[in-house]
Amino acid sequence: MKNDHPITRLSAVMAVSRSGYHAQAAGRRNVRERRGDALRPKLRAAFDASRQTYGYPRMTVELRDQHEPVGKVRVARLMKEEGLCGRPLKRYRPQTTQSDHDDPIAPNRLAEIQTITARDQVWQTDITYLPTAAGWLYLAVVIDACSKRVLGWAMGATLDTAVPLAALMMALRQRKPSPGLIHHSDRGVQYASADYRGALADHGLVASMSRRVTATTTPPWKRSGAA
Repeated sequence: MKNDHPITRLSAVMAVSRSGYHAQAAGRRNVRERRGDALRPKLRAAFDASRQTYGYPRMTVELRDQHEPVGKVRVARLMKEEGLCGRPLKRYRPQTTQSDHDDPIAPNRLAEIQTITARDQVWQTDITYLPTAAGWLYLAVVIDACSKRVLGWAMGATLDTAVPLAALMMALRQRKPSPGLIHHSDRGVQYASADYRGALADHGLVASMSRRVTATTTPPWKRSGAA
């Protein structure tokens, strides 16, 4: 309003002296500044608690949850004054394939098969992960490459060989395949371990492993005949 009308006219309309008008304006500024000073420690603490990822919209919600009646404009201004700039949090993805090991690597026998024509000709297995309230949960599955049916599965909180081995045992109990079935997996240390290779040999399954996946390599599960 003061930008549109002279201070003298505003003072007359409000029935205050010029000095009284300036004192009132200064008082409002002082209250706003004191309010901002009180918010700054909470603002910095909430920003650090967010691992420095919150921008002003999420910071406004956080402060309101702490019963601070703030608006986005004030929060944005204070964050700018404090030099606080939220950065996106890089999404963590657990690694399920550890192929850097000294255990034997089986040849890719799946690449030699033109077509998969029958059940229990090729089984494929893999490990994936699921986010849960208690942390990451790892899921191992065994799939028949012809019918696409899940034959075995197992879950665990770690990537130990016991998880995919349990999935394999479930598949073997269900189907009891003839010797010579091709068991295809990635080069993960779980599938190359002595325990897993021993289970394959005990039941007459032939190990097959995919080649290393690169930027120009088509993953095995996207190739013809893959589950």
